[in-house]
Amino acid sequence: MTGTCPVPLWRDRRGQGAQYKMTLHYREAPPSGRGASNNILEVNDKMTRYIPLILSGVLLNAFAQVLLKKGMLGIGYFEIQFQNLFPMIKKVAANSYILLGLGSYVISVAIWLLVLARVEVSYAYPFLSVGYVVVTLMGYFVFQESLSWIRVVGISIIIVGVILLSRS
Repeated sequence: MTGTCPVPLWRDRRGQGAQYKMTLHYREAPPSGRGASNNILEVNDKMTRYIPLILSGVLLNAFAQVLLKKGMLGIGYFEIQFQNLFPMIKKVAANSYILLGLGSYVISVAIWLLVLARVEVSYAYPFLSVGYVVVTLMGYFVFQESLSWIRVVGISIIIVGVILLSRS
């Protein structure tokens, strides 16, 4: 779509602006003004088709966190001291779970960049909270971490919130 917009590009000595036509090229309709879509359902449909991409990035990020935790369980607790730095780096670099976790995290960031290029950040960002739910459940089932009723209520609220936001 192409539109014209009179814009004062410079002012002369008397403070008078010179009007010129500026041609703007849009891949889609401009976000506001003449030619903008007033149909909220059209915008919502465009964004909802990216939910699988959003969730794949979020789930891969959650999976990366679980892999990193598994790797660090294999390494164990260590004191943060300068003399421990290089031996710990060697242990971390040799741990396949940590390497897989870091690789998964990098891929999830690349997917997230694709998401941000396609949908509104205010629409996509709340989906990151799905990662909290997944990590909490995986922590419970994989690592036998505690899951109190307060956490279950919190997870339920997060799920309801994400469903509501995905429909907005």
